[in-house]
Amino acid sequence: MEGRWITEGPEQTQKLGQKLADCLYPGAVVALTGDLGSGKTCLIQGICRGLGVTDPVTSPAFVIINEYQGRFPVFHFDLYRIRDTEELYQLGCEEYFYGCGVCLIEWAEKAELLLPDDCIRISLRWKAENKREIVVKDRSSPGRSRWRKDIL
Repeated sequence: MEGRWITEGPEQTQKLGQKLADCLYPGAVVALTGDLGSGKTCLIQGICRGLGVTDPVTSPAFVIINEYQGRFPVFHFDLYRIRDTEELYQLGCEEYFYGCGVCLIEWAEKAELLLPDDCIRISLRWKAENKREIVVKDRSSPGRSRWRKDIL
């Protein structure tokens, strides 16, 4: 399944994230790609809010992963500073990617070789100063996918 949205400003991006959270399930891996400042962290803040996370959600750029508790565990990765797949592998990220929480991965292209085939892919792209195009592609098996028609 695929969905496409244009958001105007951080509030709309976060609200979309909250709606997308309703479609996630334990074990879901969400791979986010987009240029610096395209809204990846903002969308993740909304997803986390939608998953019931009450802690402040910030980009883990220097620590690589933040862990939150919502309806189920949430693991927020920022791979911006990762040099290669080997470094990521040494950190044990695959245990998270194939675990029981939701993984939200910024700069996911750096983990491409380690990502599950059925991960949910979200690309964010600048359209204008406060406009972002957000495209979601869900490759989950039909039994696992929870995308609703009112969201997509």
